[in-house]
Amino acid sequence: MVTGGVATIERDIGVGSSLDAEWLALIAALQLARVRELKDFVLLGDAAGVIAQATGRAQARGAAAAHLAVFRALAGEGQAPLIRHIGRAQNLAGIALAKLHPR
Repeated sequence: MVTGGVATIERDIGVGSSLDAEWLALIAALQLARVRELKDFVLLGDAAGVIAQATGRAQARGAAAAHLAVFRALAGEGQAPLIRHIGRAQNLAGIALAKLHPR
């Protein structure tokens, strides 16, 4: 995650598929925003399917539905957090992680 220009890496937030990893990262980003008491923030992600599920544009099934329930519970009532899809080349957190852990 990148917040205020600073990359934060959360380790051991869960296991699963690449889509599980995307969901867990989105949930961790929202948790970080809540801990820092941010009021005006946008969650960015490069996994189009996860972003579509999180914003209600696509139905979440199976493990994704469970992740969505956690995300919605953390988001709470009221205005939903702003979530936007970005291309992988614009994903600063992904770029920072790739530099730390090259394949």
